[in-house]
Amino acid sequence: MINPRLSAAIYVLLLIGVLSLIGISAAMWIGPAITHGTGVAHNDGQILSIGPNMDFVLLTTKGQVHFQCSGRCRGELKHMQRHRDEKAHTDVYYRQDANKNLIAIDVD
Repeated sequence: MINPRLSAAIYVLLLIGVLSLIGISAAMWIGPAITHGTGVAHNDGQILSIGPNMDFVLLTTKGQVHFQCSGRCRGELKHMQRHRDEKAHTDVYYRQDANKNLIAIDVD
């Protein structure tokens, strides 16, 4: 038979683990909506090129996608250049405007 204190410790650790997973899952689910607002989509891949107008091409698993930078995105030029040079994985949060252009809101 297991010691009651040991079983209580196991239950407490399991409870802490389950509550932590629930909290992490909730943060992952609603985090982008809080940070970037509603109606924002996500894409990820590798930055292939950055144009003179701060537009850039992202290579995803489905092919190349062209984005235009918004005001917030323009402040991240150095970060985007580092991702391009290092061929680093890049997350892009964007909206689609009335002309079907993809406007990048945040690039990380």
